[in-house]
Amino acid sequence: MTRMIERWFPCAEVSANSNKGWGSGNQERSLFTWFAARPSVQAKAAVICSLLPWPDDEAEQKRLQDLVQEAMTGRYAAWEDLRREISSANPQGGSLLDPFSGRGMIPLEAARLGLPTFALDYLPVAALASELLIDYPFRNWDDEPELPFSGPAGQLYDGRPRLVRDVEATLREVGRRYTHDMSRFYPVVHAAKPWGYLWAVTLPCSECGRRFPLLGSLELKKAATSRSNTGRAGSTTLGTSLYIAPAASGDGFDVDVHAGPPRAAPTLANALDVNGKKIQGKSAICLFCGHVHPTSQHRGMSNDGLGVDALLAVVLEDKTIVPVTEKERAAATEAALQLRNEEPFCGGLSAIPDEGIAAGNGSVIQPSIYGAKTFGDLMCERQTLSFVRLCRIVDSIHHELIRHVSSEYARAIASYCAATIVRKLRYSTRGAWLRTRDRGSLEVAGIFINESSIAFSYDFFETACYRGAGSWESMAEGTVSALGGLMPDKPGRSASVSKGSATAMPYASSCVDVVVTDPPYDQMIAYADTSDVFFAWIRRALACARPELAITADLHNAQDKSEEIIVKKFRAKREGLTDHRTPEFYDSRMRQAFREMRRVVRDNGLVTIVFGHGEPEVWQRLLSSITQADLVMTGSWPANTESGGQKGAANIQTTLTMACRPAPQGRPPGRKGAVEAEVKSEIKRRYPHWERWGLAPADMLMAAAGPAMEVVGRYSEVLDARGEPVDISTFLPLARAAVQEAMAVEIDHQPLETFDARTRFALWWVRLYGRQVQAKSELRWQALASSLDLASIRDLVPEADKGVRFITSRECHGKVDDDAAVIDIALALAAASGEGLQAMGQVLVDAERAADDSYLWAAVQFLADRLPDNDPDSIAFTRVLRSRAGIVNAVEGIAVSNDEQSQQQKDADAQLRLI
Repeated sequence: MTRMIERWFPCAEVSANSNKGWGSGNQERSLFTWFAARPSVQAKAAVICSLLPWPDDEAEQKRLQDLVQEAMTGRYAAWEDLRREISSANPQGGSLLDPFSGRGMIPLEAARLGLPTFALDYLPVAALASELLIDYPFRNWDDEPELPFSGPAGQLYDGRPRLVRDVEATLREVGRRYTHDMSRFYPVVHAAKPWGYLWAVTLPCSECGRRFPLLGSLELKKAATSRSNTGRAGSTTLGTSLYIAPAASGDGFDVDVHAGPPRAAPTLANALDVNGKKIQGKSAICLFCGHVHPTSQHRGMSNDGLGVDALLAVVLEDKTIVPVTEKERAAATEAALQLRNEEPFCGGLSAIPDEGIAAGNGSVIQPSIYGAKTFGDLMCERQTLSFVRLCRIVDSIHHELIRHVSSEYARAIASYCAATIVRKLRYSTRGAWLRTRDRGSLEVAGIFINESSIAFSYDFFETACYRGAGSWESMAEGTVSALGGLMPDKPGRSASVSKGSATAMPYASSCVDVVVTDPPYDQMIAYADTSDVFFAWIRRALACARPELAITADLHNAQDKSEEIIVKKFRAKREGLTDHRTPEFYDSRMRQAFREMRRVVRDNGLVTIVFGHGEPEVWQRLLSSITQADLVMTGSWPANTESGGQKGAANIQTTLTMACRPAPQGRPPGRKGAVEAEVKSEIKRRYPHWERWGLAPADMLMAAAGPAMEVVGRYSEVLDARGEPVDISTFLPLARAAVQEAMAVEIDHQPLETFDARTRFALWWVRLYGRQVQAKSELRWQALASSLDLASIRDLVPEADKGVRFITSRECHGKVDDDAAVIDIALALAAASGEGLQAMGQVLVDAERAADDSYLWAAVQFLADRLPDNDPDSIAFTRVLRSRAGIVNAVEGIAVSNDEQSQQQKDADAQLRLI
């Protein structure tokens, strides 16, 4: 049976819903902090299209397409019809497995449909996240006894699901006990409760020896102008800033909080060396003597343990900021003393996390290059004490719960408490900082860079034990809201969640109908290393609820990483340190994982892989792993699922949803030329359907991988003319080129393929992307597809805004001569258009082009039409077109002038010879 995903996928609907509303997955994400998640709409589409059939009858195809498109309008849209169609097409039940479940976004969609669902993940933190999302919400807890703190009898009826009510009651009780335990360490200030505290790390100046605080900004709150209902500006509120100065007596410093902009420069800032040149990075500038400590020096001092936390200011519950008094400093000191006397947790876990941070982790765990050696080093002492107490309270509440409810229910409720601790960690440690918005509002910023690396800041923010953003109360409300919003509207089915490796799955062979998974993307995210901070605190909060968390094979007592399938970014290679998670390790383990997927899926089943990466080399390695696992790709569908999400190195915009089948037995070998012809033919056959379904040309390029790999998969191997095996990656650029050929693109009635190679590349790029910035990797893909050396076209698509963009005529400085490509002449014409007819005519003369060259004018027309209307070059090309007759006359005039000058020179030379 051909599956729907092998022939069609709702690309447009997935792209449209990935970043908003139900389809974004934002509500699912808010239950547990994790570093990657499929948008719900993509997960749902991948699941249902992998399980639905693709009938031969076109009317039936259209009916099922309409059903899927309806399903893309909501979380439970078309639920009954989907269940009926999936059940009919999968008589063995429509079971689904995700061996890289992460927080469980893909198996969640199968669980919602009530299908037999299995989720597996290597990391204990991820397995816990999956249970909270796809297991516990689908169980019936109605027969459990009442909790001991669920509320007084006779209270108003609460119609919410039992799990939501009990989680809320438990989190409220945790908060009550937490405030009771910690309030003396967070004293009331001026009759007001504190929201939080601003701290800064101090270092001793290497010149004068006095300690000074490192602050990157002294502005705490921006000035704000109120607006009336009509939008008119009203009164202006001054901002708030810190002023730090040497103390009047002694070696210390005084802190003042004042209205208005800062009165001095921050102590962590850009600086100049003795020669007046800018020093790389932020330097620490001594408050007392002005001595400059470059990044390498102050970072080295921090790494040597010379940093000491200093309390600077208090932010009250109404967001008023005041300096600290001796009372607040005494409370922080008392908390530090109390921390040293905290008893271990059950199972022998130390009160302060002693799980070590492995060497070379600076790019993932930034505090490790500023002195942090363990995950207990990430916070100031009072903040650490607050988390120790939170974990103790959750552990003690679990002990109370198992005396009243089932052990499984007690474990579930305690796990939601641990998830709330994880969410609070996102706004804690020295990576959290006070952020001011343009209208003067304050918030605490999270600790993750690129959504996956733990930040460090010399000046940081600590929340108190009362109400406010980043507080326990705030996090608890978020947990309850997320859980309540995610409780199933329809009778779904609890998923089976296991911890284990995708390379050795605990499942029988041929036991599931489909595998749908989102494997790790090479080196984008170091899941284990980054989530170790969660692991350290979760295992303490759940010391008795989940005693298995106390056991680990990791040398640093953190999560085991020996079989984690990623490529690790590693800072310390220059120091002779290494990590086993290399590209070779990643590729070998991915092959094993794909072989296991092939083993557990039925012979008529499907393995669907969601993957996103910009680099052609990574895609080539992935496809090789798929092929070596005896899987054949039969469908490939792009969707823009990541825009507005991850930034920097982890940023991708397009992911592919790829369908793979177990390779058929007895496949013959194939010949390269014949296979290439089949690939082109298959893409030409599919192209009308893609066009009818509304796929954009750029999406067609990515979709082409599916049919190309399906053709290649018909053969046991592909051999060249000498009988040598051909690498599968050879056919990816060919597939992209075949799309261009199938589109039969014409440039003002001139077939695109008849232009010179450089111009063909440029016009195709503009056809696809116009002036839009694209990832640098897309340039490499297009160069491969065009069979061009990257260096030969790099100047046409230079770097811009962290990507690449088609060059403007003003940026183009290439020489125009008789060897110039059409695109270079066209750009030169646009650049000269503002200088008049003579200048434009000279361009054609220099290029030795006929004034009526049809290819040149076709390219100019195309560029004028394709570039945005307000683009300067679009205007310039339009000007060139309107001046065509004048340019022709100018060329003729220049030619006559040149002939006259040449004749005059000949006459002069002849006269000289006569003399």
